[in-house]
Amino acid sequence: MDYRRLGSSGLMVSKLAMGTMTFGGKSNFAKVGAVDLETARRHVDICLDAGINLIDTANIYSDGASEEIIGDIFADGKRQDILLATKARFRTGPQINDAGLSRHHLIRACEDSLRRLRTDVIDLYQVHQWDGLTPLEEVVEALDTLIRQGKVRYVGCSNFSAWHIMKALGIAEREMRQRFVSLQLHYSLEAREAEFELMPLSIDQGLGMLIWSPLAGGLLSGKHTRDSGPSPRQLAGWGEPPIYDADHLWDIVDVIRKIAQNRDVSGATVALAWLLARPGVTSVIIGARTETQFADNIAAADLVLDEQEMAMLERVSRKPLPYPYWHQAKTASDRLGPADLAMLSPYLPWPEGQ
Repeated sequence: MDYRRLGSSGLMVSKLAMGTMTFGGKSNFAKVGAVDLETARRHVDICLDAGINLIDTANIYSDGASEEIIGDIFADGKRQDILLATKARFRTGPQINDAGLSRHHLIRACEDSLRRLRTDVIDLYQVHQWDGLTPLEEVVEALDTLIRQGKVRYVGCSNFSAWHIMKALGIAEREMRQRFVSLQLHYSLEAREAEFELMPLSIDQGLGMLIWSPLAGGLLSGKHTRDSGPSPRQLAGWGEPPIYDADHLWDIVDVIRKIAQNRDVSGATVALAWLLARPGVTSVIIGARTETQFADNIAAADLVLDEQEMAMLERVSRKPLPYPYWHQAKTASDRLGPADLAMLSPYLPWPEGQ
């Protein structure tokens, strides 16, 4: 297992991280998975044996049961160098202040997570989504307070837009408070919108990128095909991620399956390997219901796709450029020579030579 620096921090994390949304099986998360304590313990052992050192959860996963299971697993002191990451933002109770990113809710949510995780400190505490009501100054200050109190070591964000992140980073710099070190974002061969602003921003500002839903809810695993997979009507209500173009999805799956067959690996392994090769990606969060699925996903750590395979996946998954990127692409070459374009193309939101 390779380890990568988390943004501009000094923390090293495995390039695959363990996701635990399947733990617990309570409330709406039952449809994602219902992994009990003993099964979760075996899944954790598989990941630790593979060298994974980052376990990601959230306080809302199965109404806190995911955190509780993790706390039970590591209650015997087994944790040692394992890094625990969790998140807060969504509603955790019936009262008006039981949601959001207010100082009140964030500090209480952190203390509740510490109790469920049975730990004195959370390694990476992430705000789970934007809160349009709470001023970012209050959010940044609350997170800084948690670090200074020793309850949290690093802070990050998830599901923020680019301007939200830049505003938060600006506030942290201006007020000399701890800044985000990471961004947890949705990114896959099927959903590449993050390449337009979020990924260039993360590279420029030194944020580690943690990828969630890398297999598009299982649609990129190779198990579903154009003929046997969900219908366009079913895909329209898929949820996360929403599928707007079923034909585009199945075109991507066709290429994944072709490469997987040639390599004698699963489609999931190919899709994850593509993500691990993308510029700026720190760690890809894998989650599964079974031991076999975890082992299959972990295999992506050893798969290196060649240039032809990467090009095939690039061509089939690239989305049309929105404004202003199509306009920028038309004139990029008047300032950049061929060598410059070749060097910068992995960081640009358009294919080399366009």
